[in-house]
Amino acid sequence: MGRAKWFYHPIAIFVFSIFALALSLFLYIYWYMAVSKGLESLVKRFNIDSRQVLEYETWVVILVLSLLVGIILLGIFTIFVYNRKIFQLYRLQHNFINNFTHELKTPVTSLKLYLETFKKYDISREDQLKYIEFMIHDVGRLSDNISRILNLSRLESKNYKGEFTKVDIVDFVERYYEKNSHFFRNCRIDIHAPENRYGFQYPINVSLFEMLLNNLITNALKYNISEEPKIDIRFEKQKNRIMIHFIDNGVGLEKKELRKIFKKFYQIGHSDNMSAKGSGLGLYFVQSIARIHQGKVVAVSEGKNKGSSFTLVLPAGKKNV
Repeated sequence: MGRAKWFYHPIAIFVFSIFALALSLFLYIYWYMAVSKGLESLVKRFNIDSRQVLEYETWVVILVLSLLVGIILLGIFTIFVYNRKIFQLYRLQHNFINNFTHELKTPVTSLKLYLETFKKYDISREDQLKYIEFMIHDVGRLSDNISRILNLSRLESKNYKGEFTKVDIVDFVERYYEKNSHFFRNCRIDIHAPENRYGFQYPINVSLFEMLLNNLITNALKYNISEEPKIDIRFEKQKNRIMIHFIDNGVGLEKKELRKIFKKFYQIGHSDNMSAKGSGLGLYFVQSIARIHQGKVVAVSEGKNKGSSFTLVLPAGKKNV
């Protein structure tokens, strides 16, 4: 938290509220004693109707006290809101720790089992290769989870400076899919390249942009209970922006979730067919990477079990990022 925003801190607000309360009591006692004596002396000296003067004094006291009480109530309400946010963040972090611990423990347990099998039994070369393939998969899973944590601080840096290369966005997405198609064997991904590719050049950080694509695609597949998970990737060029649409036939999103899904640690749980999955960082990474590229990601869905559409929006004609 920056020094310029110290007064937003709940403790500072609480101290200010207590100070306002103490000040209101002090001023009430002081004004009531001092002002009342002064007005009474004036009333006696000039023979003025006391009701007129004292009524004015009463309204002044009421007005000032009302303002101070309003400040106190505002401070208490702000503290309440902060407490709710802190509680929500604690709950999200608790869920993240539980799920991420599971994500780390599962491949470690699997690797231990395979290694113990190698140690205890004399197995054929064919079975060895099969188990080695499983172990490579588990190591890759571990590596991905560790990379997410390492990338978290990297992406949250407001002064992130990386190497950006100007590429054809359409061509980059096509090459990414060709290179990683073996990860998406059990689904259908259709890339609809535009006939006119002019204007789709944009400076990107290659590694981060690949992470963005990977998270968007795997997220669409993870939250999908269709017999054949499907993703349509479409490109759109408007006057002032480049848009990449990722349209899936997954479980969909409710309106109340559309703004929450990009928050850190937030996980979607569907009680009927699906529970919360993953670390809750995937879409947070996606939005962070989009912002590093001076863009944003927008989610749209007609509701539960009606699929979702995630759109990456980038400013057209961008020369530097």
